[in-house]
Amino acid sequence: MPNFIIEKSFKQKVIGLDEVGRGPLAGPVVSSAVIFFDTKIDNNLISLIDDSKKLTINKRMKVFKFIFQLKIKNKIKFSLGMASVKEIDKFNILEATKLSMRRAVINLKQPPTPLIIDGNFDINLKNYPGKSIIKGDQKSLTIATASIIAKIYRDRYMRFLSYSFPNYHWSSNAGYGTKKHIEQICKTGITIHHRKSFEPIKSLIQNK
Repeated sequence: MPNFIIEKSFKQKVIGLDEVGRGPLAGPVVSSAVIFFDTKIDNNLISLIDDSKKLTINKRMKVFKFIFQLKIKNKIKFSLGMASVKEIDKFNILEATKLSMRRAVINLKQPPTPLIIDGNFDINLKNYPGKSIIKGDQKSLTIATASIIAKIYRDRYMRFLSYSFPNYHWSSNAGYGTKKHIEQICKTGITIHHRKSFEPIKSLIQNK
């Protein structure tokens, strides 16, 4: 289970970063930046926080309500950053992910602070030294919290887009390449929200 051991190895507060949406065929990549001002939190409540991929929708919503209560009590602060489909196709998904993370940090409006980042890369943000942590969302509570916030926001965004494009089933697949999603792409083509640099979309476009 994630904990605060990594955070406490620093001599000051740290910002945790995670993203959601590197793999889908449609939609943006979304990142969240999180900072805990107080790590003295009820262990029973902390045990609810985990890597967002391991949580059901109901559990994620339960945890998010807990996270929001911490925000109201000024024990935590979080923000979001996004990189669009156009930016993903222009820069590639890794660079777009870094861009979304930089935006999340800037939106957090914290003075220069060390970053702990899920993955094996730095986002190269001036005055914000970064430390990459592989599987950080399984080790750090701050990163795990960021993963939950980003997941909830991106899923909501894809459900919103799904109202205009219901045949792609984004409300349930969040833009990932499920069988039904790919079948619909082959049947009716792509939308402005699809990533043209991703397979199988890239090959389908080239073969037309």
